[in-house]
Amino acid sequence: MSMNKDEALLRYVLRLGDNALVLGQRLTELVTWAPELEEELANANLALDYIGQARLYYSYAGTLEGKGRTEDDFAFLRDGPDFRNVLLVEQPNGHFGDTIVRQFLFETFYALQLEGLSRCSDPRLAEIAARAVKEIRYHLRHVSHWLVRLGDGNEESHARAQQSLSELWRFTGELFAGDEVDTIVEREWNGPRLGEIEQTWSREVDAVLADATLIRPDAEWMDGGGRAGRHTEHLGYLIAEMQFLQRAYPGARW
Repeated sequence: MSMNKDEALLRYVLRLGDNALVLGQRLTELVTWAPELEEELANANLALDYIGQARLYYSYAGTLEGKGRTEDDFAFLRDGPDFRNVLLVEQPNGHFGDTIVRQFLFETFYALQLEGLSRCSDPRLAEIAARAVKEIRYHLRHVSHWLVRLGDGNEESHARAQQSLSELWRFTGELFAGDEVDTIVEREWNGPRLGEIEQTWSREVDAVLADATLIRPDAEWMDGGGRAGRHTEHLGYLIAEMQFLQRAYPGARW
């Protein structure tokens, strides 16, 4: 049975929240691990931006659902298969090049997605997107600078950045693999058009890779399933750490 537009909007908002929460958690893991003090402060702020966005999405999801669930319920009281984030954001931080490539590939997409959502016909989602896109555009400038610095740096930094790009590229196809939820949000709420986003994403990625002297990998096979609740083994460990306090002390409050 086809879902109605309200259910599609709820699922779409939860996907946005899950992407933001999981990536925010990944970035918090890097606190005290940055290569220089300035980057340490920047990374902490990037993480806070994502956590703040997740709170906005989850709060709105609770309103749309109408069952009394709060942002804490969505973040801390769901199991791995209930999360609908794309696989790219749950990939481990690895070395610094891995982190930068992951952020660059996702945030190039996310900025375009938010630009589209800022023009959608749902007032609350458009409001959240208009706020979030300002933050993500800053993120994207930051990580793009680092990718060029690594790719066009010395022999070792170039080789590591190229390896990171080759290993993470297989997760980019899922960003544009729309399903019924995307179709309904596009049709009923004037949501982002993934086909158009993919073309723009491709051009923007190619431009930065050229500056970084990095080679775009061949798109032979793409991984996916995150939006359907099928995740890599990495998400389970991330959720276990993130939810430890709430699971150990149910109902705990600060």
